[in-house]
Amino acid sequence: MSINGDKQGQNSPDAPENVPSNAASKPARQHRSRRRHAAHVGKNNRRGRWTHVYSALDLGTNNCRLLVAKPTSNGFRVIDAFSRIVRLGEGVSSRGALSEDAIERTIEALKVCAQKMERRGVTHMRNVATQACRSAENCDDFIQRVQQEARINIDIINPSEEARLAVIGCKALMDSKCKKAIVFDIGGGSTELIWTEIRPNGNPHILGWTSLPFGVVNLSEQYGGTDMVSPENYAAMVAIIKERLTLFEAEHNMTAEIKKGNVQMLGTSGTVTTLTSLYLQLPRYDRRQVDGTWVEASRLHNLCTDLSRMSYAERAAETCVGEDRAELVVAGCAILDAIMELWPVERIRVADRGIREGLLLELMDEHHFKRPHKNAKKSTRTNSSRHRRSRNRTSKDKNQKTAPFTSQDQNIIVA
Repeated sequence: MSINGDKQGQNSPDAPENVPSNAASKPARQHRSRRRHAAHVGKNNRRGRWTHVYSALDLGTNNCRLLVAKPTSNGFRVIDAFSRIVRLGEGVSSRGALSEDAIERTIEALKVCAQKMERRGVTHMRNVATQACRSAENCDDFIQRVQQEARINIDIINPSEEARLAVIGCKALMDSKCKKAIVFDIGGGSTELIWTEIRPNGNPHILGWTSLPFGVVNLSEQYGGTDMVSPENYAAMVAIIKERLTLFEAEHNMTAEIKKGNVQMLGTSGTVTTLTSLYLQLPRYDRRQVDGTWVEASRLHNLCTDLSRMSYAERAAETCVGEDRAELVVAGCAILDAIMELWPVERIRVADRGIREGLLLELMDEHHFKRPHKNAKKSTRTNSSRHRRSRNRTSKDKNQKTAPFTSQDQNIIVA
């Protein structure tokens, strides 16, 4: 099966059985055929939105990540996932092109994603790539190889689209009591920062955004990360990020809104989720405990300082950092410190969600699989006990810090 954007899988196990075209000439056989068809649909292929399986693939500078999900009454349920550090953008900042080693690592990861999508019977998908592919001179050759070897079509999205999808994916964690929000995404090759207004209906409206060509990979390559980062190099990383962000602050005067207490800050990236796992003193990373957590900015700053003073071996020894992130986490800390120094909020909400979740929610809305209104009359065909269990789970979730994935985000636009 060729994995193309938004194609229906002909061999999907959820595809409805076809009724023979000559059945109408034989009423008895038609009746039996319809009964068999109805039984098949009832067992394996409930009609409407429930028949479809969606996938979203986010190929970044550092990570290759996939989510496969089915829509639910209040969002979606993840049925499969994949994440692997591939370092696609390794060396791009110096040579201007993707290396052969990085390409081979990435294609191997994408083959795993293709297998998962095919095995799960994905019917609608979107696969995107970000900064590494935007900046590499050989990205067209890479995309063609991916099509041929991994059977996946990938769209290279621009920074504006990347920022918008991140906001869609994080919308459920935004506090409707705040009038404004700063959303940031520290990536491998770039950092996106989005200034949003939260409308009375809870939908965020993007007032402005900026994309810095600095992420944890290219900053680490420039300033070091394989050993202890010197205080001078750490300060230099903070300074270069602040210099770029000061222009964005001058345009939008976000500090004035922060002083009024109207601003929530929300971070989505491997940097902030790793720091939060250290803050929570988790024995190993656990998304359920990290996603949605509020952390004092002062505690995050202290963690950044501690990590910046560690050697590579000491950072790698931290269970929730490990060797995969030990080289890159200090650069992420420097970017985060620059953001917190420029916009001093008391707390930051941490999101282990972002582009993939935004892609899934948008795909589901685009294909008109809307969730029923909570007061809508249920069909007589509905399994009432299943919906009672769903409502019970939803009521319990209100007391949890992690918000459900929600849809109806098509109103999020870039100003």
